[in-house]
Amino acid sequence: MSVASPPRFAVGARKPPSAPRRPRGREVRRALTGWAFAGPATVVVIGLSIFPAIWAFFISRTKWNGVAPPRDLGWQNYQRLLDDPNAADAARQSLLLTVTFVPASIVIGLFVAVALNRKIRFIGFYRTCIFVPYVASAAATGILAGYVFSPQFGMVNEALRSLGLPTQGFLESPSQALLTIVVIALWGEIGFVAVIYLAALQDVPKELVEAAIVDGAGPWKVFRHVTLPQLRPVTVFATVWQTITALQLFDLIYTSTRGGPLNSTQTVVYYIYELAFQTRRLGYGAALAYLLFAVTLVLTVLVVWYGRRRGSEVF
Repeated sequence: MSVASPPRFAVGARKPPSAPRRPRGREVRRALTGWAFAGPATVVVIGLSIFPAIWAFFISRTKWNGVAPPRDLGWQNYQRLLDDPNAADAARQSLLLTVTFVPASIVIGLFVAVALNRKIRFIGFYRTCIFVPYVASAAATGILAGYVFSPQFGMVNEALRSLGLPTQGFLESPSQALLTIVVIALWGEIGFVAVIYLAALQDVPKELVEAAIVDGAGPWKVFRHVTLPQLRPVTVFATVWQTITALQLFDLIYTSTRGGPLNSTQTVVYYIYELAFQTRRLGYGAALAYLLFAVTLVLTVLVVWYGRRRGSEVF
């Protein structure tokens, strides 16, 4: 039995009618309706993000205090940054903050997510408690941390005294202030990392886990060889996000230490604030801001490239 072939149309025969085209006016109305919804948000993004960024680039090439007419300097502000010891110290503090905060937030967030990915009583309440610090204001967190870690009457030192241990300087100690800032930032950011890992853990194929258990793999081997590879794209995203968060950390430092003591917590972002809004060196501060943007962009590209090389495409 042969299958009937589709009918062929002879030369000159009339072609089958095509689908009717939409009227031009309807397409215009659909486009106008879409822009009516997206237009206000687009204006806000351009007005509050793109335009200020472009304007800041032109400011970075000038000497301007915000009042007198700006004087064009070309690339001198960028050249001066290479010889600025304060900028070098701020970059060192930002680098130390980033390399301490990012791995700790990833590891602790993953551990918390695994702990919350269990069927136990009140699990919804525990998940809410973990996420609440993330939605809290960083400024309020910094003010609260000033009382908790106060060397004189802070709760942490009171606990140390009750245990017979020596009290610590914390935010008032040049050697401990930056580490204390990292601990406070972790308290506020772990909830975000835990939530995205928790969502990824629930999407891990159960067939892979069951197959590994049938093959005799224990809990640790299942987690290492099955679960972790499935979480690699989320790890790349979390690393990029937390790196940007660490490099742009400002409000927590502003409300807790103001860059002190002895500039031990003065990061690049806080130094930009001092240059632009305290000493009124707007051009020099804008140049440092653009340099920070370039460094952040390079680090993000490197992390994404490494993730794609390992087969973890997430962007």
